[in-house]
Amino acid sequence: MDSTGLSLDRMRTFVRVAERGNLSMVARELGIGQSTVTRHLNELEEAVGVPLLTRTTRRVTLTDEGSRYYTNCLQILRLVEQAAEEARDARQAPAGAVRLSCTAALGVMHITRLIFDFQDKHPDIRVDLNLTDERIDLVREGVDLALRLGPLADSAMKLHALGESHRLLVGAPTYLSVHGRPERPADLSRYETVVMSNVAGSDQLVLTSPDGTSLMIPVSGKLRVDHGLAAREAFAAGRGIGPAHLWLVHDLLDDGQLEVVLGDYRPLSVPVSLLIVPERAAIARVRLLVDFLVAEVSRLPGIRPS
Repeated sequence: MDSTGLSLDRMRTFVRVAERGNLSMVARELGIGQSTVTRHLNELEEAVGVPLLTRTTRRVTLTDEGSRYYTNCLQILRLVEQAAEEARDARQAPAGAVRLSCTAALGVMHITRLIFDFQDKHPDIRVDLNLTDERIDLVREGVDLALRLGPLADSAMKLHALGESHRLLVGAPTYLSVHGRPERPADLSRYETVVMSNVAGSDQLVLTSPDGTSLMIPVSGKLRVDHGLAAREAFAAGRGIGPAHLWLVHDLLDDGQLEVVLGDYRPLSVPVSLLIVPERAAIARVRLLVDFLVAEVSRLPGIRPS
């Protein structure tokens, strides 16, 4: 392997091309000629000794070796960026960007406002907030930390368990006045349920009884949604009953737009976790946001510390 072509500039060009799949687009983004992009790629492939890209007239794709090299380049470039950031952090107040991914409904209802408070305290820190319910690859997407609801698979990320998000069965007074209130869990099978289509097993409602035993109730409904905010609107509009996070509907409960159904029986609570890319955890601005979220998220309605 000829190491003379292994410069950071060539790695950055390669990463951009791998992500965009188009040489001319990368040339425009970098403000250089397409011939320069091509030269960078050729020099890098010559230095590595294997083809990294397959080129056609329409698109550029990664070879198997290129896919592995792309992952390693991301790690190398991230470490270089981290080293520079840590050096700057040692001499001045934390500044720059933190990239945060967050479950969508929680982000809209609460986390966005928390970010406002954070930035009021740290005006030199930019927060790039990505709202999604998909379990994205944090490293590949360039995200520093992610706030997630639900159980997590084994992960190489650092994990802060923030607590449990408690849920209630809710329904609108208009719906309950027409259809009556269920008197026991088994009655729920006869009611319209707002079903979360993106939650596995949502055709079974698992409730914890006052004595701690678990009950599984089959449920169904004509409305299926894949977003918590859509479920919130459906509950308020009287489209059925169902389980809801307290932080999602606490204001609707307070002003009487929703009521608790079968209050002695609770749907299972959901873990709330903060995932951090290990290589980013030592950066001062990332640490500040982590500490802020650890303190503030546990204060949200219905979230109880672990």
